[in-house]
Amino acid sequence: MRTLETLSGGEWVTSGDWIDVHDPADTRTPVARIPALTAKDVTRAYDHAERGFDVWKRTSPFERARIMTEAARLIRERLADIAADVTAENGKTLAEARGETGKAADFLDYYAGLARQGYGTLLHDVRPDTRTHTQREPIGVILVVSPWNDPLITPARKLAPLLAAGNAAVFKPATETPLSGLHLARALHDAGLPAGVLNVVTGRTATIEDALLDDPRIAGITFTGSNDVGNRIRRRLVDRNVRFQGELGGKNASVVLADADLPAAARAVVAASFGQAGQRCTATSRVVVDRPVYEEFTRLLVAGVEALTVGPGTDPATTLCPLSSPRHRDSVLADLDRAVEQGATVLTGGAADTEGERAHGCYVQPTVLADVTPDTAIWREEVFGPVLAVRAVDGFAAAVEAVNDSGFGLAAAVFTRSLEHAYRFADEAECGQVAVNTTTTGWDVHLPFGGFRDSGTAYKEQGEEVLRFSTRVKTVAIHFGG
Repeated sequence: MRTLETLSGGEWVTSGDWIDVHDPADTRTPVARIPALTAKDVTRAYDHAERGFDVWKRTSPFERARIMTEAARLIRERLADIAADVTAENGKTLAEARGETGKAADFLDYYAGLARQGYGTLLHDVRPDTRTHTQREPIGVILVVSPWNDPLITPARKLAPLLAAGNAAVFKPATETPLSGLHLARALHDAGLPAGVLNVVTGRTATIEDALLDDPRIAGITFTGSNDVGNRIRRRLVDRNVRFQGELGGKNASVVLADADLPAAARAVVAASFGQAGQRCTATSRVVVDRPVYEEFTRLLVAGVEALTVGPGTDPATTLCPLSSPRHRDSVLADLDRAVEQGATVLTGGAADTEGERAHGCYVQPTVLADVTPDTAIWREEVFGPVLAVRAVDGFAAAVEAVNDSGFGLAAAVFTRSLEHAYRFADEAECGQVAVNTTTTGWDVHLPFGGFRDSGTAYKEQGEEVLRFSTRVKTVAIHFGG
């Protein structure tokens, strides 16, 4: 078992206590241990970040870009080792882990490019001999809290833009999956990031939560995770001038209309629902099917699900990985039990997978449920696992109504050959991401990302939109006449 250090003030440090990191494919033996920092350690991280921000905000944007580009190169150079750790701590397949590692490097490259671009706008001024412009400035020290499901790409998505804009960060990776974030921090450190600009806090949230969230030097918090935790953070900030960017839950729906290419739609829904064992915020978890094709589509869907191969992420044959932890596995199984109690019918799956060596891991069979209603809990509440609920409706209008009948509003897809329905769906689906004849997942680095309603806050991630969160606008008027 490896013993790792964490980054604070430009140094790799430890603490007196440790946290074990387990492989969800086989939880019997820890794969690594990380420092369990204390509240005092967190305060020191903010001390370092405050000093780091003073340096970084004055650093040339061309130098910032150079460092980020070099960090991207190092991530690609180390891709095999990083992907192996993503799989070891999270459980996802090596193919998924390699894709995540490459995309993390893409985020650094993309925002390195943006760092070189203009940072303001020249405006007309009614006053004679006066030139007025706006300029964007970094807001300060930002707390980054990332989840366990995408332990490398989510920190990269959050850190790259805020670093490009000149901010400093205190970064709290998920306790279950810290290794990936430490790889990202090491690449930035080795690329020459000044001391204190990035500080990584590993530890037990219950022990360090107050120190993490209550430090007066926090200018913004960017968080991805559950609605319960996100709302608790939001309430904690209500009387403070701290920006909050939240990427929260989802209950994403895919609509299959009667004129759809049914085999193609089934393949896309299987990929969208069961990639990473459904542990994606954009995963499809509801399918709304036009009644005339319900039976045929459901048959194709179940066949595609039953063709998945459950196993450890290290096995090249695996197409469905374990869930992230025993606690999460048990939560998903409890949701399945409740769905059956409420009248749902299991078409395939529906239980833990304990076959052979899988008995030592966090495996759940890929599951498709029918006979659900709008009042069934599993139709409305996020499960975040390999569970898909299917429901028949009558026509396009009823399908859109079913999609929008949700407290969430992250992603939705429609499968149709009708151009009219495609455009109408894009206009009428009340969510932040809309797909037509493709999966609800897979948005690229330059495309704005984020949901409506309870799926997130108004600040988007990705693309240039994210800079609205990590920068502030100053207006400057210069009179040059006599």
